[in-house]
Formats: sequence, C-alpha cells, structure tokens
Amino acid sequence: MGPSLYRTLWRWHFYAGVFVLPMIVILSLTGAVFLFKPQIDRWEERAWRGLPVAGAVTPDTQVAAALASYPGAQLSSYRLPEAAGDAALVHLRLAGRAAGEAGAMRDVFVSPQGRVVGVLDPEARIASTVQTIHGQLLLGRRGSWLVELAASWAIVLVVTGLALWWPRGRGPAGVVWPRLGRGARTAWRDLHAVTGFWVSGLALVLLLTGLPWADAWGSAFKAVRAEMGWVKGAQDWTVGGRAPPPQVAQADEDGHAGHDHVMMAGTMMMHDHHAMMMPRVTLADVVAKARREHLAFPVLVAPPGADAAAWTVKSDTQNRPLRMTIRYDARTGRELSRKGFADGHPIDRVVGYGVAWHEGQLFGAVNQAIGVLTAVMLVMMAVTGFVLWRRRKPADGLGAPPRHREGPPRWLVPLVLMLAAFLPLLAASLVVVVVFDRLVLPLMPGLARWLGVAAPA
Repeated sequence: MGPSLYRTLWRWHFYAGVFVLPMIVILSLTGAVFLFKPQIDRWEERAWRGLPVAGAVTPDTQVAAALASYPGAQLSSYRLPEAAGDAALVHLRLAGRAAGEAGAMRDVFVSPQGRVVGVLDPEARIASTVQTIHGQLLLGRRGSWLVELAASWAIVLVVTGLALWWPRGRGPAGVVWPRLGRGARTAWRDLHAVTGFWVSGLALVLLLTGLPWADAWGSAFKAVRAEMGWVKGAQDWTVGGRAPPPQVAQADEDGHAGHDHVMMAGTMMMHDHHAMMMPRVTLADVVAKARREHLAFPVLVAPPGADAAAWTVKSDTQNRPLRMTIRYDARTGRELSRKGFADGHPIDRVVGYGVAWHEGQLFGAVNQAIGVLTAVMLVMMAVTGFVLWRRRKPADGLGAPPRHREGPPRWLVPLVLMLAAFLPLLAASLVVVVVFDRLVLPLMPGLARWLGVAAPA
C-alpha cells in the first residue's frame, strides 16, 4: 500500500471514528441488553408466573375480566400462558378517555382464576424502551436517521480499519495478538487493531442485518422488493427503528394488509341483524387448537375483525424461522390457512435469519453469548480508539492525520461511489462533507487548521 492510499484511509478511518465511536458505545450497550429480551420479559412478569391453577376459568372469562377493568377497551390479542399457572396476557387497545389518548395499549395480566393481577404499558416495558433507544435514540424518526447514518459510517470504519490492519509481511504479533510488553503506545495500538480484526466480521454482520430496519435503507429496500415482485405476504419486520407492534396484524391470503383484530367488550354481536355473522367459535376453542400446535412462545390469538372472517393464531417468537401463523374460520373453526417461515419469499427468509441473529435468538444462548462478546469488543474498540486519539491529539487541533501531498488514488473514487450507492445516508453525508470542504472551509482557515485540513493559500 502506497503512502497516499494509506494516509487517505487513515484520515477516513479517523473522521469516521470521531462520529461513530460514541454511537457504537450506545448501540453496543443497548444491543447487548436487548439480546436478553426473553429473560427480561420473564423477570418483568415474575410476579404473575407460577400461580395456583385450581379453579381455572376459560380464556373467554379471562378476557372479560381484563375488558371489565377498562370500559370501552378493545381486545387486540390474547397471549397463551407459557406454562401452567402463568397469567394470561390480554393486550388491549384502550378507549380515548381511559387511556388519556385514543389508541393507547395496555398489557393486562389475568390469573388462571380470572382475576386481574397486573398491568403494564407495553411501550414502557424494559425491552421496548431499550429497543427504542437502540433504534431511535428516543428521538423518533430523526433518531432513526442518526442510527442509520452511524451504521453506514461504521461500515466505512470497519473496512478502512481492516485495510490499515492488513499485515503486509508482518508476523502474527501485533496482527493476531497484541504486543503488551513493548510500551504503552504499542500496547494501546495493538489492543485497538487486534480487537478490530477479531470483531470486524461480527460487526459487519450486525451492521448489515440491521439495515432492513433502518428508515431510509429499509424504505428503499421495501420499494425494491415491491418493484421486483419479491413480496410474498406481510413484511415481518418494522422500518425506522421502531419496536414491533404487539398486536397481531396478519396479511390475508392475497397479500393485502389485514384488518386490525379488535373485539368490543362484553360481546362480538354489534347489532341483532348481524347475528348470522357472529362467530360461533369461542376464544377457548381457538386457544385449545393453538395449544395442540405446540408453537414457539409467545403465541398470540387475535379475534376476528369487523367482517368476522377468521381467528388468527401466531407464534411471535424472535427466532423467526420458528414463526407460524394459522387462521381459523370464525364460524366453523375450520383451518383456513397456515403460513410458516419456509413459505415466505427467499429474500424475506434471508432477512429473517439476519434479524433473528441480530436479536440473539437464532441459536439461543450461544447466539446471545456471541452477541455480548461482540458488544464488549466494540466498546473496547471505542475506548482504545479514544485513548489513542487523546495520546496524540495536539493542544491546538483535532489531531486528524495530515493529508498526503499527492491526494487519494483516483481508482478509490469509484469504490466510494459504489459504497455510497448501497448506503443512501452515507451518500447524502458525503455530499455535505464535500460542500463543507470546498465551500465552507476556505472561508474559515482557523477551523480548517484545527480539523487538520491545510488552509488555502
């Protein structure tokens, strides 16, 4: 590698790190916590598990008790207890007066005997809050853009870091393992570079599997899927860093978005002349069918909508390859459709595997352990990078590596353009960088010197 290319990569690596490393710490820590969402949810519901089972009532009675606690509320879904003695989770959409605003949701926990034993706001639950920080930084859509921008530059950071690390004839010391006995400067450098080598592959997998959730990238990907005819059923992941809605909203057999599954309190018969449309199959009947399927927890049962067409049973497990959705006729109980992970489009299955890996649920505890190790190494990368910067930062400047007099090689430009075409927010930020470099910095020589950019003559 020539000095011009090396200096260029070093500068890109440095500036990417200035922006990305603080975000890497936030995303690594929140991501490591969210890996344990199943355990966190169980801990949060610990008071409503292992309850007595004597005198158990039907699921219909449990739902009626939950609805009685919130007059005017609508049933969104019923979550089957994971084990005997666990409270059932009845997910309700509250009326405007009861919720303070229309459409607010509540998770109501009902004991086997039909008594309301606890209530949680699903948006305020621990895992949901952590996921919102991880995907949106608690800033809504703007936060999602920041996360996506950081992820895009993190890819640049990893790629340039690997290029700078490349051995080029050196031995394994300082490449595969750090040289800790050759002074503080070498030790810090090796800890940064060697850790970066070991974590780079895992980091790239996490970054790439997170892109379908991103706002700009995910929206563009969704549009491409529709244009290319790669859509087969409803998309199984959210876009924009949002936590997925807890209610069941399944696409119908033609691929159109399904109706909201809600049931009014007390009865599903809205008017007498609609009696023929009233479902003859009760929630208890559908729950019994769902139990016989032995689906992966959590299993949600959603009632028919206004058309009283079908009950929907869905395994909402984070391990997406295990997901299954079954629809039953609301009047006869006959199975209408069954859709599993293997029935989705190949593109959706690839994304599903990636999402399950990203969330730490594809291989259970092993996946979680790898995710935690990745997060620890990424935080270590950020810490060692900060130490290296502080050790070499001058008092009157940012400490960026100086430009090489020859400038970057010309063949590097098309590679950057190809990467920018794949990452839309990276492309937008590069435009801003070029404008800033060409138009703003010439007017601010002091800032140019502080940033490590040669001031114009």
